[in-house]
Amino acid sequence: RRLNRRPPVTLLDVFREHVRRRPRWPLILFQEEVYTYEDMDRRSNQAARLLARRLGLEPGRTVAVFLPNHPTYVWTWLALAKLGCPMACLNCNVRGRALQHALAAAGATVVLSSPGE
Repeated sequence: RRLNRRPPVTLLDVFREHVRRRPRWPLILFQEEVYTYEDMDRRSNQAARLLARRLGLEPGRTVAVFLPNHPTYVWTWLALAKLGCPMACLNCNVRGRALQHALAAAGATVVLSSPGE
């Protein structure tokens, strides 16, 4: 039903509704650290501002993300969604020709990765 709405309800819309209704509810438990909806919203807002200012990201610009499984991945995805930038998810275990192919297929003009990747 939600997808039939015009405009459709997105995952970002659902996230924002949870932030509004349940800001202090846990969203992610990573190792010994708990991240609430409010935490993830704040961090993704900071990341969105940084990405827009430093990289000049604008809506519609595809960004390849080459990050390990970590809460950073989630707030990066949220930041890009807030900016209207499609995200090409790259498997952080892929290397060599497979990675080159994935980057070419994504058509991204920016790649975000963690140090050492």
